[in-house]
Amino acid sequence: METVLGSTHAAPRNFGVSWPLLVAVLTLCGVLFGFSPGAPLGDPDLYWHLATGRWIVEHGALPDGDPFSYSMPGAPWMLQSWLTEVVFALLHRVGGWSALVITAASCFALTLAYLTRFLLARMEPVHALLFVAFAAGLLLTHLSVRPHVLTWPLLAIWIGAQVEASESHRGPPWWLLPVMCLWANLHGSFTLGLALGGGLALDAIVGCPAGARRQAARRWIVFLAFAVLVSMLTPIGWQGLWYTVQVMRQSYAQSVIAEWQSPDFHRIQGLEIWLLLVLALGWSGRMRLPLTRTVLLLGLVHLALVSGRSISTLGLVSPFILAAPLARQWYSSGSIGGGADAEHLDRWFRALAAPARPLGVAVATAVTAALVATIVPARNPSPSRAITPDAALAAARAAGVSGEVLNNYNFGGYLIGQGVKVFIDGRSDMYGDAFMKRYLEALQLKDPQLLLPLLDEYRVGWTILAPGTPAIAVLDRLPDWRRVHSDDLAVVHMQTRATVPR
Repeated sequence: METVLGSTHAAPRNFGVSWPLLVAVLTLCGVLFGFSPGAPLGDPDLYWHLATGRWIVEHGALPDGDPFSYSMPGAPWMLQSWLTEVVFALLHRVGGWSALVITAASCFALTLAYLTRFLLARMEPVHALLFVAFAAGLLLTHLSVRPHVLTWPLLAIWIGAQVEASESHRGPPWWLLPVMCLWANLHGSFTLGLALGGGLALDAIVGCPAGARRQAARRWIVFLAFAVLVSMLTPIGWQGLWYTVQVMRQSYAQSVIAEWQSPDFHRIQGLEIWLLLVLALGWSGRMRLPLTRTVLLLGLVHLALVSGRSISTLGLVSPFILAAPLARQWYSSGSIGGGADAEHLDRWFRALAAPARPLGVAVATAVTAALVATIVPARNPSPSRAITPDAALAAARAAGVSGEVLNNYNFGGYLIGQGVKVFIDGRSDMYGDAFMKRYLEALQLKDPQLLLPLLDEYRVGWTILAPGTPAIAVLDRLPDWRRVHSDDLAVVHMQTRATVPR
């Protein structure tokens, strides 16, 4: 007999596979075969991440300062994703763009598989899969070949293991410390993990019987102290903790960089649907969270409303926080008791909640690997054309441009990848608010007196800008400049004087 959440059913036949395995396989195939080949390769930062990884591999060290721009030569630069960049560079060397896309899709798939297994221990399969579907929808808003995707499985494990410990009135597992150390070397978002760990520690302490709270507090506080210490076992040490503060202080950059801006609710999106459903559950009395988890959830909602890039974090973390309280109240309410809705599903649906057998895992892995190895290279994934102005750069070189370049923000990564020292790129934390403000206001002609001094000061000999940039109209009229290329992606101008003024 098999018992799920207090419901007893005749054990159906086990098919050797499970919902987590199916979720992983379907997610992987859906991303690799269901989207356009360049979909996960659409972020302009991809190129400079690769260039950074190649630099580290070639030199066997991290750069002391910025090696990629001429506007900030040698400037202090926190490489908080150095390990991811090395991994990306090695993967690209071995398997090209296909290897990077497969890696990102695999991290996404493994994250959802882990979440599925966590939820199946707390609720009926149909409800677990609905949670997973919503999490997947919100994660998709930020799915691309970038360092944060490699940390999604670590975030899931970090939160899931601590929630499990809290709900079981146990201390946090010490094996999570290497997870935090790895995370800190892969991406700067590890500080969010530390903050969430603090909230979960408080939840665990408050949820303990009164007589056991002091001992629980001691265990969780010591664990968090060690987590902070191991998070500094990186090439940049304590500065990794400061990186988050530095980014949060960049109010101007956050107001102009798309992924940092608030979501646009003028069109239907997953976040709005998620918010409406959670509100409906709360108002109906189906969901009552402990105060600590309510505060955690509100904090995640706040981040998602302030910054679009935090929507994925809300989508991934919230199911771990909501699962047990929601399932406990939902199944005890009487309207759906003892897994009644699962009785109406096919017997195999319940059987797939059991762990997969080794043979099933081996067969599914082999078939999926064969499909991926065959189809993905044939689809020939490559970076999005929107961030790859090949024709414009070729025209500029053919025209014999000289001097420094004033480039579009989104073209910076590509130019770095092509060996061109740039004026600016996606490393906003290094350039700072004041520099970015001057650059954007000059290109947008917010102050007509900014553009020409900028060209003079930085000895700009050519420009590569997006069509529609107001500065293009000025360059078209300047006597010492001429347009050498124009298409729907980029416009190139070059200085026609024999020497570029200082």
